[in-house]
Amino acid sequence: MRGPKAAMAGKPTKVLVKRHALVTRLTHWLNVLVISLLLMSGLQIFNAHPALYWGAKSTFAEPWLAMTKEEIGDQPRGITTVGGLKFDTTGVLGWSGPEGMREQRGFPSWATVPSWRDLATGRNWHFFFAWLFVLNGFVYLAWGLLGGHLRKDLLPNRDQLAPGHILHEISTHARLKFAKGEEARRYNVIQKFTYLAVILVLLPTMVATGLCMSPGFNAAAPWLVDVFGGRQSARSIHFISAGLIVAFVVVHLVLVVLSGLWNNMRSMITGRYAIEVEGGRS
Repeated sequence: MRGPKAAMAGKPTKVLVKRHALVTRLTHWLNVLVISLLLMSGLQIFNAHPALYWGAKSTFAEPWLAMTKEEIGDQPRGITTVGGLKFDTTGVLGWSGPEGMREQRGFPSWATVPSWRDLATGRNWHFFFAWLFVLNGFVYLAWGLLGGHLRKDLLPNRDQLAPGHILHEISTHARLKFAKGEEARRYNVIQKFTYLAVILVLLPTMVATGLCMSPGFNAAAPWLVDVFGGRQSARSIHFISAGLIVAFVVVHLVLVVLSGLWNNMRSMITGRYAIEVEGGRS
């Protein structure tokens, strides 16, 4: 007859493993604050002219995106135009606020910093947190390169780049099946591709297009505006980049909740992540 120890020998046991270094955790939580305020102050700036164009100049009659107020049947309505499509977004975009106190503005007051109309203050907030974001990013990249974090944790290895493995990961993600045991110690290939795309492509694009809207920087490096096809194109790409970051954050939060909220939160606060190992081996 097997004793208690023998019976437990093959039973999976939860152990805590190191997953996130201190620098990763600090820069992550600082980015949570910085990106939130960048987004809200950016929407305050956008509200000064809630329309986007392509090219070097604003063709007011042909925005590819616009949030306006229109009178429809003697009733003011918020209308959002995307390309040739129009959507009634009354109460949220274009014409928002409590019933009886609505006003014409692109994004509602609860989504902007400050909540009232103040372009100068919105710019001050945006520029301050933009530079804080850049400095925080330099710290993360410098530590990631010098400490090997980018190479060891974010670069896919040869096995992960195999087409069969990539298709398997896409399939398991689509079915919301999350890694268990030893596989949970490290990022999977989908996570690595996504984080690298955000860190090395999306965020630098947002910073570069933001610089294109600075008159002082335009004077120092006019070529950068040309790279993005003109000032208005740069503004549009900046807005799209911000939207993609919001989409990334939303998906990220959903997956954090579905794959284990407390375990993920603990790993980003203490650095320790719980996994199941056979027989209690760590």
